Amino acid sequence: MKKYIIAAALVIGTGAVINTTMQSCTTLATTDLGLSLIKRLLLNGIDKGMGIYSNKEAFLQNNLVDKALPKQLRDINATLEKIAPSLVAKERDYIAQAASYTVTISRPILEGAVNSLNAQDVTRIVQGTTATQILKEKTSQQLVAAIAPKVDEKLNQYGIVKTINTALSGSNLLGSLLGGNNNSVNAGGLSQLASEQLVNGMFNIIEDYEHQNSKSLLGPLGK
Repeated sequence: MKKYIIAAALVIGTGAVINTTMQSCTTLATTDLGLSLIKRLLLNGIDKGMGIYSNKEAFLQNNLVDKALPKQLRDINATLEKIAPSLVAKERDYIAQAASYTVTISRPILEGAVNSLNAQDVTRIVQGTTATQILKEKTSQQLVAAIAPKVDEKLNQYGIVKTINTALSGSNLLGSLLGGNNNSVNAGGLSQLASEQLVNGMFNIIEDYEHQNSKSLLGPLGK
């Protein structure tokens, strides 16, 4: 009987310790220290992403950016690979060049959202939501809307849309890719897809940085 009583006491005691630890982590997270740690993590991730976007070669070699390619644009490129493979490389190169022009637009939006994080956001992070996901929720649509005009300007400047349409002219595949009876790639449509890739690629880089560094930077929060 004494053994059962001791065992029960240990379970209750351990539970109290675990509960106290969880409460202390949550309490710490909502303090200025907790906020500053998470802000630093995100700002460092943003800096890494901006560095990649500012360097054309780094951008082209980053698989996290490639993974962000929208399905529709991926399908268009797959079709182009069969007709004019060199055009796909040229398209990627032009998008990489456009990426560097979006840095000055994206950075203040992202940094502003980081600086606006509050205790409620941080509590969600402690409970399991990634900091990057919260940043994405706050800024994704705004970022796409903000950079799309600049991306459109650059892609039109390079003439990539006209070149793609010329390569695909006479192909019956384009209508199935774009839906309906579309026989050409719309400039605004391509710019929109490229903008979505740039934004989602940036979040992929930030999230990757968060995963790699959360333990060392957010250890005090129990992450």
